[in-house]
Order: sequence, then structure tokens, then C-alpha cells
Amino acid sequence: AYTFVEKPNYMTTQGNNTVKIKFGKVFWPALIAIITSSILGWIVFFIILGGITAGSGESDADTVKSNTVLHLTLSNAVAEVSSSSINPTSFQLDKKTGLAALLAGFKSAATDSDIEGIFIEIDDLSCGYGNAREIRNAINQFEKSGKWVMAYHRGELIGLKEYYIASAANKNFGFPSSTMEFLGLGTEYMFFKGMLDKLEVEAQVIRGKNNDFKSAVEPYFLDKMSDSSKMQVQRYLSSLWLDIREDISKDRKIDITQLNSIAENQWVRRADDAVKFGLLDGTGYRDEIESKIKKLLKIKSSESVNYFSFEKYSNKALKADRRKDFSASNIAVVMAEGEISTNGDGMSSEKVCKYLKEARENKNIKIIVLRVNSPGGSALASDEIWREVKLANQSKKVIVSMGDVAASGGYYIAAPATRIFAQKTTITGSIGVFGVIPFTGNMLQNKLGLTFDRVGTNSSSVMTLNKKLTPKEFGIIQEEVDGIYAQFLSIVANGRKMTTEQVNRVARGRVWTGVDALSIGLVDEIGGLQDAIKYAQKTAKIKTAKVRYWPANDESQLEMFLNQVMEDEETSLHMKSNKMTQEFIQYYEIANKLGSRTGILMRLPFDLKID
Repeated sequence: AYTFVEKPNYMTTQGNNTVKIKFGKVFWPALIAIITSSILGWIVFFIILGGITAGSGESDADTVKSNTVLHLTLSNAVAEVSSSSINPTSFQLDKKTGLAALLAGFKSAATDSDIEGIFIEIDDLSCGYGNAREIRNAINQFEKSGKWVMAYHRGELIGLKEYYIASAANKNFGFPSSTMEFLGLGTEYMFFKGMLDKLEVEAQVIRGKNNDFKSAVEPYFLDKMSDSSKMQVQRYLSSLWLDIREDISKDRKIDITQLNSIAENQWVRRADDAVKFGLLDGTGYRDEIESKIKKLLKIKSSESVNYFSFEKYSNKALKADRRKDFSASNIAVVMAEGEISTNGDGMSSEKVCKYLKEARENKNIKIIVLRVNSPGGSALASDEIWREVKLANQSKKVIVSMGDVAASGGYYIAAPATRIFAQKTTITGSIGVFGVIPFTGNMLQNKLGLTFDRVGTNSSSVMTLNKKLTPKEFGIIQEEVDGIYAQFLSIVANGRKMTTEQVNRVARGRVWTGVDALSIGLVDEIGGLQDAIKYAQKTAKIKTAKVRYWPANDESQLEMFLNQVMEDEETSLHMKSNKMTQEFIQYYEIANKLGSRTGILMRLPFDLKID
């Protein structure tokens, strides 16, 4: 903020005379110059951007030649849809690799005679275990074509999630001095009660009836996990850990009990240790790994490997599909990812309902696959999406494919579908409702000396955080929450052909893994997105599947420019923030979301980050 004295004058000297210069003669020309230069700067930027994107047509560099190796770098977030943007909180490039694009790339490469194999470099990947399993399954499927996949861990730390994906490759190598974590799965929760007590803030918690597993509210009134919360977390972590070990055991030919012993005794601390226990095939520097690739290609050491960007390859295939006549598409895949809200970022009911309605009203679309990757969110927005899913299922049938997580509101919108697919490692369930209303009156009065007084026509006409809920008001809100929970039970019971009592026994806010959800009837089949699409094709009796995605995932001009910038490895390294900055931004974004959550929530009882 700037404060100017009325009609200020600036003093300057000319010889022995002092001359007064009016403020306006300095300020306005300077302001005009700044605005003009900013406008010119943006004009130049878009001229350059236009020149880059105009010249981004297909060239020799965009053509796949014979004896090609696809080069895939996994070092970004994996989302349902690819995107590139500038993060406003860090002013850095945020790039998300689309799972659909990855799967399409593996599928196309398997039958492409010009592709000999795939070289995967992996470092600091961000995704859940559901999507991680989708990727490793795609690797396994590609290898069935007789072609090879080589994985290389190039970072300072080889994490469990990165290793889990890479373990599917025919050959798996690490950087010689890399450390490695193979310690099992664990998670940590933060509790705010002690801090709130010091601040004299009281959290007024309302949960659905019998929602003792809905532990999202526990940090506000407890200082440690309840027995219910600890039991459900221990169960799903143990289930995930078993699934991960079974997958690794199958590809690396190591007994699952041995894998557990390695983790329990911390026998693997560095890449060299991993080689001793058979987790890695060896270690090597980048040039040594390239020599191994040359041997697979049967070319001389003096020759260069003909690499081609995996991302460019898969995007090219997707663009070719988009150039086809979409009126011929017969299967719709609607991507629904993120926290559920009525509008804005994440899974917006405004957008998802629009996509579902377009697919439902498209005469050529025979069946719809709904890909859900969400911890839930707004109860109202979840109900809006549920209605569109129900309408679509009545006319064309909807097949749900669950990603990393499809819990609470994420499960609510899946309930009316004809069939639900989930990965073994998917987090789902969490059928419950909660709300938190903080009382801040004591804090503001005792810490800051602020007091409040009210006038209203009725006893509850002023509802504010500075006035504690009366027993009557609390009871009314509790009734509303219980009502929404009863509706949730009814929705699931109708969709899953169960009684409300049967649903209530597996609900109560409890979280389940995909494999457990299958055993209790919350999902129908273990499988990924491609499995769901194949089932949809069979169900609709479609001979040749022609899939159309909503949203279309058309790359904008700006995204094309940002992607070209990111392809320059040196630039990419300079643009990356350090680990501390990334974690700070992560907590900032969580805090920012808390302020935007209003109304009664259907949400996973925690932000899932398993290490």
C-alpha cells in the first residue's frame, strides 16, 4: 500500500536555484511507461509463442524410424489427463502426465514394428498405488509382445513406489550411489487439538450416526488415533503391502516372505544392496546403461541409439485419433479426478455433469466408462454427479473404473453404475458424512480483546463462528448429517442391490482396499481402466471399439510451448524446486483447500500420502 501526501512536490536543483517538480509530472509518465512496457512484453511473448507453435508441425524429428527405442521419463505427477501449467504459488512449471496417454503409448508401441523396446528413467514420481499398478500392468502387457523394457533409477533416492513400477521391467538398474528405501508402508497423522486448546478454539464436530471410522475429524478433538481409525489404517496398509509384494514377487522371482524380511530387517539401504537381494539387476552410470541398450539393439558401441520421446509418441497417437471423425465413436470415457466441488479446480460437478450429459445424449455412444479418482468432497456436488450417472446408466449403462482412490463422495457417484472395477490397491469405501464448525469466540476475546454482540429476530437468526452452537442448533445439524448418511446408505443399497443394514455394516466411514471391497460387495471386479473399457465393449456388443474421452484433452498453444520447454532437460532441472519448497507448497495447498470447503462433506477421512 502506498500513501501520498496531498499534492506533493519533488525538489531538484538547477545551478543555484531550487526548482519544484509536481508529483504528477513524475508519477503518471512512469506509470504509463511501466504499463506500456508490460503490454509490449506480453505481445512479444505471444509472438514468440505463436512462432514456436506454428513451427511445431511434423518434421523428420517427429517421425518414428526403424530400430527405435521409446524413451519414457517418469518424474512428474501422474494424473488422469495430461496438463502443463505455471504454478502460481511457486512460479514454476507444473507438468502432469496423463495415465490414459501412457496406456495408449504402451498399447500402440506393442504392435509398432519400428519400436524395439522402451527405456524408462524414473525419479521422484508422484502418483498413488492404483495408478502405479496401472502403469506396471501396461509394462507387463507390452512385454508380452516379445519386446523389452529397461528401467533405470537415476535419482538420489529409489523410493518404494518408483521401484514398484520399475520392477515390472525386464531389466531394472540403479545409479551406483543411489540410496534405496524398501521399508514397507507407513503413514503419519497430525493432530491439532493441543494447538486449538492453546488458542482457545473449540472444534464442534458432527459425524453421521455410527460413523466411528470417519476419522477426518479426530485431529480436532483427539491427540492420537482412535482404535477404530488405527485398525482400519493398519488393515488397508497391510493389504496394500501384500499386493505390492505379490506383484514384485511375480516379476522378480523373489518369495513374498523374503521381501517382507528385507523390509523388516532394513537389509536394503543402497542400490548395491538391492542387487545382492535380487531387487535390481545391477547398477551403472548413464553411459553404461546405454551400452546395455546398444547390446540389445545389436549395434556397435560407436553408433547412437535412436531414441524417440515416449510422450511425443503417445500424444501423436492420441492426436491421430482426435483427427478421426468423432461421430463414429461408440464408447465414452469420462475422466472425473480430484476433490469434488460444485465448480473450480478438481472434480467440478458443473463440468462432470456436462460431460456425462453430452455422452448420454450422443446417439453414437453406446456405453460410458466413468473413471473416478477422488477422495470425495461436497455432498451437494456429489449428489449432482450421482444424478447424471444414474440417468446415463438408465439409458446406456455406465461402467466405473476406480483409480488411486474412489472414496466417500467418490464412491457415492460410482454407486449407481452397472459394474465397478477397482485395482487391488485402490482406496475406496469411506461411506460416511461429517462436518466441523469451529468456535472462535473465546480466542478472539481472550487473545485479541475482540468481543461481539448480536441482534436478530429469532434465536438462531445469527449463525457465526464467534457464537457457540446451542444444544438445539447442534441437534438440528446432527439431524441433517444423519439424514445425508441415511441417504448415502440408501443410494449404495439401491446401486449395489443390498439392504441398508448390509451397507451399514461395511460403511460407518470405514476405508477399504479394492481387494477387500470386492469381498464385501462394494466393487464387482479387480482391474484397471483398459479392463473396464474391454468389459464395456463386450457388454454393448461393439465389434470395433472407438473411444472418445471427455474432456478431449486437446493440447493448448500454451501447453505445447511449456512442453517444449520441459523437454529441454537442462531447463527442466533449473525449473525444479527443491524438496523443502515442494513440501511447503503441498502444505500451503492443503491449508488453502480447508478454507474453501463449505457445507456438509462426503470425503475421505484423511489426505492420503503413503510412503
